[in-house]
Amino acid sequence: MSRMVGTVSRGIRAPIIRANDDLVKIVTESVIEASRNDGFEIRNRDIVAMTEAIVARAQGNYATVDDIAADVREKLGGETIGVIFPILSRNRFAICLRGIAKGAKKVVLMLSYPSDEVGNHLIDIDMIDEKGVDPYRDVLDLKKYRELFGYTLHPFTGIDYVEYYEKLIRESGAEAEIIFANDPRTILNYTKNVLCCDIHTRKRTKRILKAAGGERIYGMDEILTAPINGCGYNAEYGLLGTNKSTEDTVKLFPRDCQQLVNAIQDKFFEETGKHVEVMVYGDGAFKDPIGKIWELADPVVSPAYTPGLEGTPNELKLKYLADNDFASLSGEELRSAIKAEIQKKDENLFGKMASEGTTPRRLTDLIGSLCDLTSGSGDKGTPIVYIQGYFDNYTTD
Repeated sequence: MSRMVGTVSRGIRAPIIRANDDLVKIVTESVIEASRNDGFEIRNRDIVAMTEAIVARAQGNYATVDDIAADVREKLGGETIGVIFPILSRNRFAICLRGIAKGAKKVVLMLSYPSDEVGNHLIDIDMIDEKGVDPYRDVLDLKKYRELFGYTLHPFTGIDYVEYYEKLIRESGAEAEIIFANDPRTILNYTKNVLCCDIHTRKRTKRILKAAGGERIYGMDEILTAPINGCGYNAEYGLLGTNKSTEDTVKLFPRDCQQLVNAIQDKFFEETGKHVEVMVYGDGAFKDPIGKIWELADPVVSPAYTPGLEGTPNELKLKYLADNDFASLSGEELRSAIKAEIQKKDENLFGKMASEGTTPRRLTDLIGSLCDLTSGSGDKGTPIVYIQGYFDNYTTD
């Protein structure tokens, strides 16, 4: 009988990770022990994934708000700085803002509206239409914003992020001015020294500001790219991907992960004789229908993965075949015809109608989203995800 189960994603419990822990040993042993306890077999092309958080924790990749302040002061001058396009997050950005504000005398905070880059809404887009505001052209100061939209609370957190960020800046010792605009060049009317806090659009934002006459233009990916007084750092992403650790410290995105995933792959082969794929994952991509958030607060879904995870899916759409090529067939005849079509499919289906409707994303982004949903972000205690059958298809027995 053909195998009836396709892809299976398992959250694997692991010890609480501390700095300098041996992740190669911990990840391998945790999965092997889970396979024994839960009765599943480790197979070739299974996927072992671990959240970026445990990698950064094992690396001890932490920094303080004072470390952030020192680097911001050095790079942006310590006077009036523009801080533009941050995401609305207590966990991701608020503590970074404390450090940024400690490194300046005045912060002009420019928020995009109606939402931030990852989908968190300051205000409902219908309210913008109702008030006759053009978010592409209109620049609002705080007084005008309050007159038009009042005090809006986030539907899940109950936070008014405008008030929250303004208070953080002032409590950190800087003067605060808040404006709302979507053209990055607007900030240059207030200061020529700007920290761009957007994630996935940062290169464009910095390019536009430099071309428009900005003087000191940096992104969050350029803050803490090297140690300050021995603190953690990330040479490629800086503060991007940062999470709150304590009230005064942040955990940075992990660095130098490729050696780790390669070592774990080798260790699995040594212990089991099976060739598994390995990746580190952060935020996946899925939109919440109520809060509108897309996640995607990390600079990449996967900072490192083994070569077998490179590329995009190369799949046929079964319902397309059933409704078109084999519309006259049914039952076992239809099943056999579709299996035969899969077995002879092209190595590259790019542009072919039979692949229309399959998900056009990179494998690591798809798998990272699956992992993020499996492990959760709270107290499940499963920072390792073990995936089986991901590369199977309808012909796999």
